[in-house]
Amino acid sequence: MKIAQVAPLWERVPPLTYGGTELVVSQLTDELVRRGHEVTLFASGDSQTLACLEAVCPRAIRLDPDIKDYAVYEMLEISQVYERAAEFDLIHSHIGLAVLAIASRVKTPTIHTLHGNFTPENSKLFQLYHKQPYISISNAQRQLDLNYLRTVYNGIDVEKYSFFAQPQEPSYLAFLGRLSPEKGPHHAIAVAKQTGLPLKIAGKIDASDRSFFEREIAPQIDGKHIEYIGEVNRAQKIELLGNASVTLFPITWDEPFGLVMVESMATGTPVIGLNRGSVPEVISPGKSGFICNTIEEMVAAIPQALELNRQTCREYVEQHFGIAQMVDGYEAAYQELLTNRIAQNGRILSQNLALS
Repeated sequence: MKIAQVAPLWERVPPLTYGGTELVVSQLTDELVRRGHEVTLFASGDSQTLACLEAVCPRAIRLDPDIKDYAVYEMLEISQVYERAAEFDLIHSHIGLAVLAIASRVKTPTIHTLHGNFTPENSKLFQLYHKQPYISISNAQRQLDLNYLRTVYNGIDVEKYSFFAQPQEPSYLAFLGRLSPEKGPHHAIAVAKQTGLPLKIAGKIDASDRSFFEREIAPQIDGKHIEYIGEVNRAQKIELLGNASVTLFPITWDEPFGLVMVESMATGTPVIGLNRGSVPEVISPGKSGFICNTIEEMVAAIPQALELNRQTCREYVEQHFGIAQMVDGYEAAYQELLTNRIAQNGRILSQNLALS
């Protein structure tokens, strides 16, 4: 197939540090190329890919302080993609609602992977274009009545994640993610204080979350029991997760997937998460971690998590969240989309012939 992959411009593909969507796009794109598809990746100019790269900006927007209006570059990217729509069998968008209107006006079909959650505002637009084909990244994400082709879980290249047969001594808990209220770093601190185990926190702080960080997180960082190590790159992330005894995922929102859970389990480290969003679909209770309803339950689950088999955690990821499983799902969705489009065109042709 001739496929256009459309990535967000905020981070490069793959991301240097934070960026779950961009990591998924990178792995999907490169594996599609390996499988013989002709793929064009629309992304920032510093992206690295096996596909043909097309860019409207030289580097990730977040790294360019001179750019003040992200939306302009997103519109330039969308224009570039759809001016060339006839060159592709399908367009695969990872940028959300910005492409919905134009996608409905071209013959080349667009398939949309939903990487975020619905809000009262964006739901209005998604509902307007509910007939367009969508991919959910968890069943929990399906909170609107849309034309879902299937659920395709995010996958990782497990071989690129070192396996840690034993956690580091002395033991510590890990938290990795954006330092925002919905990701729950404040809850991770509460768990650490109640268990007496040290906590290492890593993640970026967006401008919108700065006041939360200064108010709720910074006063509790002492560099010993509660340590903030900043935003980490891929190698540092693997070391942080793999050396931990348990990774905490105390979200306060309906997380659509949560790639950090899979990354942690791939290193052998079990995950304890709050029962929101995709968590019940990603963690296998008693096998790769535990699912809890309260902070108190998370605290109580720590001793059990420490007894879980770390090799089993990794094997669970290999069986359910590898790149092969993810790309198999997308290829099946592509084929279904194109088959349905051919059948639909055939029906229209037959109707026109009958009328003539």
